[in-house]
Amino acid sequence: MDREVKIEYRNRQRNRRWLIASGLVLVIIAGIYAVRTTLQSSIESSKIRTATVTTGEVENTLTASGEVIPAYEQIMTSPIRASIKRVLLTSGTPVEPGKAILELDKSLTQIEYEKMQDQLELKRNSIEQLRMKLNKNLYDAEISDKIKSLNINKLRADVEDYRRLQKVGGATREDITRAENALKIAELEKQQLENDLTYNRQSMGSSLRETELGAQIEGKNLKELEHKLKMADIVADRKGVLTWVNENIGSSVNEGEMLAKVADLGSFRIDGSCSDVYAGEVKAGLPVIVKIGDSNLRGMISQVKPAITNGIVKFVVQLDQASTAQLRPNLKVEVFIVTSRSVHTLKVANGPAFTGKRKQFVYVLEGNAAHRREVEIGLSNFDFVEIKSGLKVGDRAILTDLNQYEHLQEITIKP
Repeated sequence: MDREVKIEYRNRQRNRRWLIASGLVLVIIAGIYAVRTTLQSSIESSKIRTATVTTGEVENTLTASGEVIPAYEQIMTSPIRASIKRVLLTSGTPVEPGKAILELDKSLTQIEYEKMQDQLELKRNSIEQLRMKLNKNLYDAEISDKIKSLNINKLRADVEDYRRLQKVGGATREDITRAENALKIAELEKQQLENDLTYNRQSMGSSLRETELGAQIEGKNLKELEHKLKMADIVADRKGVLTWVNENIGSSVNEGEMLAKVADLGSFRIDGSCSDVYAGEVKAGLPVIVKIGDSNLRGMISQVKPAITNGIVKFVVQLDQASTAQLRPNLKVEVFIVTSRSVHTLKVANGPAFTGKRKQFVYVLEGNAAHRREVEIGLSNFDFVEIKSGLKVGDRAILTDLNQYEHLQEITIKP
């Protein structure tokens, strides 16, 4: 028959097990720490990269992206409403001035041009008819004025005759009065006729001028259409490369619709963009560094687009060397906007060891050991970091990321 185990015994057994387990855990932790300390207190020299602290200039930059665009790109549009009849050149083809790119069907516009020619001829013919009619009316008015003058002379003679007859008793006072009234009426009619004649002379010029102006307007419209017909011959007017052409043969194009692009590949610019977080810092006139492979090109922001689209600020960079062979249309490049500059300051090459914090720890190589130092960081860019304090000229800073050794003051560097 089993007997119940005493409580004191069970408590001792339980405490013993806890002590053994705790001891094992402490031994394991101590072993791990010892192994870690032993393994991580040294590193091979081939696994680290160093740079020497020097003095010089450091520029603070903002990171952006950009695309290489031809500085001068001619966009050819359709001057008339037409359809694409034939494509003569394909994209990427070099072109010379006068080289035809594509051919448009201009038949409808040609018919409209001939119609306007006929309308202009009708207008000119109507001007000649109006001039002849006005000349006839003026001639008739002048003849009527001469006839009226002759009639007035006759009436004056009649008045004198009646006055002489009255003296010899051959006419009465009433006859003289009638003759005088007839003369006055004729003189008033002549004044009216002369006024009409003056008005006709003046209005004749105005009427002709109005009609001639209408003909001139139609003539200018005709010249404009003639110019559009000539421009409908889509040819290059400068040397360059055809970067794009509408190859949809038979498709209709409206007036002003783009047909082709010819770029001058002798000069380029950069269309840049960056986050709107930097909107307050991106300004026209700021220096810019454009990184293409291992080369850097200098330039300046010439224009900042006023609108922000989808959280992106866009700007245009004018390059100091806009015709270098490294530039290619539509090439994607890295753009660094220089916001400030320090001269005659301590600097060291940038690398993974620099995390962007104002104060941080950096390992400095001294012989076969690397010692941890706290440094203060100033300006930085993709090439260099400004050192405010903590390092001196000639120090060899380790650029490799050594975060796994951050608990150590010193690291052994093995050959």
